[in-house]
Amino acid sequence: GAGAWGTALAHILAEAGKNVTLYARDAALAKAISASQENKTYLPGHRLSNQLKTTAQLANIAQADMILLMTPTQFLRPLLKQIAPLLKQQAVIVNCAKGIEVTTGKMISSIVGDLLPNHPYAVLSGPNFAHEIVSNRPAAATLASTTPIAQLRRWAETLRTTHFRPYLSHDPIGVEIAGALKNVIAIACGMAEGRGLGQNARAAVMTRGMAEIRRFGLLKGAQSDSFLGLAGFGDLTLTCNSMASRNFSLGFDLAQGKTLEEIKQLRKGVAEGVATAEAIAQIATTEGIDLPIMQGVNAVLHHNMKIDHVMHGLLARDLKEETL
Repeated sequence: GAGAWGTALAHILAEAGKNVTLYARDAALAKAISASQENKTYLPGHRLSNQLKTTAQLANIAQADMILLMTPTQFLRPLLKQIAPLLKQQAVIVNCAKGIEVTTGKMISSIVGDLLPNHPYAVLSGPNFAHEIVSNRPAAATLASTTPIAQLRRWAETLRTTHFRPYLSHDPIGVEIAGALKNVIAIACGMAEGRGLGQNARAAVMTRGMAEIRRFGLLKGAQSDSFLGLAGFGDLTLTCNSMASRNFSLGFDLAQGKTLEEIKQLRKGVAEGVATAEAIAQIATTEGIDLPIMQGVNAVLHHNMKIDHVMHGLLARDLKEETL
């Protein structure tokens, strides 16, 4: 996927001497990147590596040893169906996207498991803004898989550059859940900022939001420590405190009076938290999981609930012991 994140990661890996091909679904975008060595649509102003190849033909990735999936979650399943017959037998699949499939409630690992069941799988997630990655500013992320440590270390070395450092984890479930759900909390924090509710409110939303993320993750078999790491606390901190976050800025714009449709029409990138809020609210209702902040975000996004009404509802909840 040749959005901002895919382009940035492809660039730094190509600069590090890896043989990288960037796939763009839009043939015109692929042609434009190849002609100018710049992704003027998603990362304008950043010269890309001369070693980076760009294509609109999926067949051109058939011999890849590692596939980095950047495709937004809601569009991933049809893409995987297309590439499944093209891949080398042991090509490693590394998910770099964040979200939950609305129609099924499945995490990306489950979607990949459905369609590419015989391929090794890992998830890469952390506090990584694409515009900083492409500028070679230092960054770190978590690479998680259930594969043996020696193999995971080899994959991490493939993704490592002088400015990008992967840490290893054996908890892909926790890393994936943390990366997906923090986007919903980032929308809530953007709403708090847009309504002028103050720093106290944002800190409270982040803290109790992490409690909800961890609560859901532990119920799904995640390890508690994952939520204190780069994919958990690290990514939550980044996306809940910056207008460079698509999800935070979307929440801000909603609180400033714009409609969701107006915001979507003005943007090129996808704010994954919009679909994830709908998916997680459905799961919470079906499975009886208490996720009040995330359900409140969903109510604003998809059920025309007023932000102030949701805020007052959260504050009026019964008093309880603070638990994480």
